[in-house]
Amino acid sequence: MKPTPEIIRQLPKVLLHDHLDGGLRIGTIIELAEKENYRLPSEDPTELLDWIHRGARQGDLKLYLETFKIIYAILQTKEALERTAYEMMLDLKEDNVAYVETRFAPFFHTQKGLTHDEIMEAVLRGLQMGERETGVKFGLIICSMRNTDWSLPMAELAIKFREKGAVAFDLAGEEAGYPPKKHVEAFHYCQRENFNITIHAGEAFGARSIWQALQWCGAHRIGHGTRLIEDFVIEDGEVRGLGTLAQYMLDKRIPLECCLSSNIHTGAAESFATHPFRYFFKKRFRVTLNTDNRLMSDTSMSKELGIAAREYGLTIRDMEILTLNAMKSAFLHYDERCDIIYNVIKPAYAKYRKPEEYIGNPKSQIPNPKS
Repeated sequence: MKPTPEIIRQLPKVLLHDHLDGGLRIGTIIELAEKENYRLPSEDPTELLDWIHRGARQGDLKLYLETFKIIYAILQTKEALERTAYEMMLDLKEDNVAYVETRFAPFFHTQKGLTHDEIMEAVLRGLQMGERETGVKFGLIICSMRNTDWSLPMAELAIKFREKGAVAFDLAGEEAGYPPKKHVEAFHYCQRENFNITIHAGEAFGARSIWQALQWCGAHRIGHGTRLIEDFVIEDGEVRGLGTLAQYMLDKRIPLECCLSSNIHTGAAESFATHPFRYFFKKRFRVTLNTDNRLMSDTSMSKELGIAAREYGLTIRDMEILTLNAMKSAFLHYDERCDIIYNVIKPAYAKYRKPEEYIGNPKSQIPNPKS
C-alpha cells in the first residue's frame, strides 16, 4: 500500500529530537509578545511566519536562528513556559505522535528572575497537563550549550528532576571550536548517576565531533550525525566500506537522530538528494527521523516521513522500522517502551502490512532488523 499523506498522518509516531522553543504556535508568539511589550517584525500571522521561514528558504543558519531571539524574549514567565509545553503536546497529538522527547536549555529563561527549578516545574506542569489530556507520553531532555559554562549545573538539574520527567542531558550549539570533551565533567557526572546522554554532534562539523561525543563523553545517542558519512566509503552511489567509527556505531546500535528538513535549512546538508539518510537506513544503522524545530522548518513528523517516502522511496514497512528504531532508542524505561511498541505501534502498522511482510515470515523479502 502506498504511504499517502493521509495514511502517514494516521500512523503512530515517535519523536526523539524536538526543541521545545523551536515549536511555538504563531498565535502564541504574537499573544506573548504583546504581554511582554516585545516588538515583533510583524504582528500579522502570515507576514510573521514568512519572516520566520526565510532562513529555511535560503538555507541561512544565521537567519534560521534569529527567531530564537524572539522566543527567548517572550518565554520568561511560568505561564508562558507552561503554555508552550502544553500546546506542544496538543499539536503532537494532532500529528499522532505517541511519544516525544522534547528538549530545552533552562538558563535561557531566567531574564525575569525565574530560578531553574521554577522553570523546570512550569515546563513539566504543561507537559503533564498535555499528557493527561492527550495520552501522548513524554520525556524532557535538558540542554546546555557548547559555548557556555552551564553544562555541569544543567546536568545536575536534569538528574534532580529525573523522577518528575527529565530523562536525559544534551549538549547543543556551535560545534567548530567547542568540542564536547571540554564538558566532560558534566558527562562523567551523568555516567556516575546512571543517567542518559545525547549530544548534538556531526551536524555541521566533522565525524571527529561524533567520535568525541561517543568515546570522550559516553553519548547514548547522537543528535543529527550527518557527518558520519565522512567515515563511509561510497562508490557509484553504493556503500563499499565503513571506517572504524561508522562500524562501531552500526555494531553497537547507537541511534542517530536524523532531521531531514532542518539539515537542509541550516546548511548541514545541501539537499534531500545528497542527505546521507539513505545510506544510514540502507546499511541498517539505528536511524530515526525527527523534526528538530517544527516552527522554523515548518515541519511535522508526518511531513518528515512524507519527505522520506518521496525522496528515498520509503514504504509503510520502512516507516514502521523507523518508528520502532525510535521507540527502542527512547530514554523511557524498558517496560514502558515495550508497552508502546506492542500496544500502540505494531497494532496500528499491522492494518497496512501485507501478510508476507510480517517479520519472521519465511517468504518475506523485508530485512529483519535484529535490534
